Amino acid sequence: MRITFLNLFFFFLLTGSKAQVVYGLKGCIGIGLEKNFSILVAKNSEIISSNNFTRGNAGFLPTLDLNSRYSGTLNNNTQNLYDGSQTITNGAYNTTANAGLTIGWTIFNGFSVQTTYKKLSELKQVGELNTQLAVENLIADIVSGYYNYIQQVQMLNNMKYAVTLSKERFRIDEDRYLLQSGSKLQVLQSRVYLNADSSILSKQFEVVRAAQVRLNELMAVEDMGVQFLSKDSSIEVIPDLLYEKLLDETLKGNTSLIIASKYKTISEYDYKIIISRSYPYFTLSTGYSYNLNSYSTGTYNNQISNGMNYGLTLGVNIFDGFNQKRNINNSSLQLKNIELKYLEIEQGIRADLITIYSAYSNNLRLIKLEEQNLQTAAENLDIALVSYKLGSLSGIDLREVQKSLLDAKESLLSIQYQTKLAEISLELISGKVMEYYK
Repeated sequence: MRITFLNLFFFFLLTGSKAQVVYGLKGCIGIGLEKNFSILVAKNSEIISSNNFTRGNAGFLPTLDLNSRYSGTLNNNTQNLYDGSQTITNGAYNTTANAGLTIGWTIFNGFSVQTTYKKLSELKQVGELNTQLAVENLIADIVSGYYNYIQQVQMLNNMKYAVTLSKERFRIDEDRYLLQSGSKLQVLQSRVYLNADSSILSKQFEVVRAAQVRLNELMAVEDMGVQFLSKDSSIEVIPDLLYEKLLDETLKGNTSLIIASKYKTISEYDYKIIISRSYPYFTLSTGYSYNLNSYSTGTYNNQISNGMNYGLTLGVNIFDGFNQKRNINNSSLQLKNIELKYLEIEQGIRADLITIYSAYSNNLRLIKLEEQNLQTAAENLDIALVSYKLGSLSGIDLREVQKSLLDAKESLLSIQYQTKLAEISLELISGKVMEYYK
């Protein structure tokens, strides 16, 4: 038993010596927003969608192409004439060099260009919203991980107190045995309880360590094994969230709902782009070309031509095998599907809000009950310890009272954390989770 306590002592000492870093909630969020890999990926995707939002990508601007080519032929020619004579030319080497500059511009294409530009604008906003959604989810995860660490530390302190109580009971029983007023059985039973509580305490250290590593992972710190302390030592719950206000904020500010709305607008633009293919199209092209042909045989040594070229094209698709009609029908159905998906997402968010708020409200009531239970259990333990010292309470009854106190404390911590999780979910679903970072 002495070896067990010595190991625990060095474990406490080692943990305390490395716990030099102190994190607050805002500090954890700040580090996570700066280093978390999912945030960096979302930001890169946002930059891509922003880069795509240009007038040139939409088709407003003309295209300019420059091309050149040099080619040649090396032939042996045999010409047979009607008079029976024959002309033979070996190694006839001819070359051609040309260069051209061409400008093409779609002047009208059934409003497709304007609609595409609006679609690219919506896609740019979707990229920004996806980054915002990733940020909100990360903040919610960090807040949950931060308070989970606090919960596990409080559990650890609870188990330390349990070990302290067991040590005191063991001391009392050992003193009684030495004074021959107690039995060896009581001493052995007290030792069993003490060893059991010490074992649970040791396992709780592992849980606390896992909570540390998880929070380090969310923050994407370089050394995920670094140990730290939290500035906060208790779980504070916001007790006055109102359902009506949350519902109004959710319908206006829920990021997933806003993204679904953007995709509905994008689907409408896709439909208009397909419709625009039924309109006439008008294009303009112009350019400059230079050609040089060189001959090793014949009348000319070389021939040079250069000059401008231009063209206007006006056209309309008359019949394409009913593909345009099919595309319009499919796009119309896709638009309806997007609208239905939006309604489905909204319905799911409303259901989540009701469910989470119900749990939040119920947990607030449970916190008050658990606080009363904890106070009662603490008073019972004080009375039980006095009775045990006087010999009027059995060891089994004392253990039961002690366990009731520990269970009451653990139950209160659990309810507080569950309420905090519900609070975080409500803030996330209503688009207010950034409040934790202010």
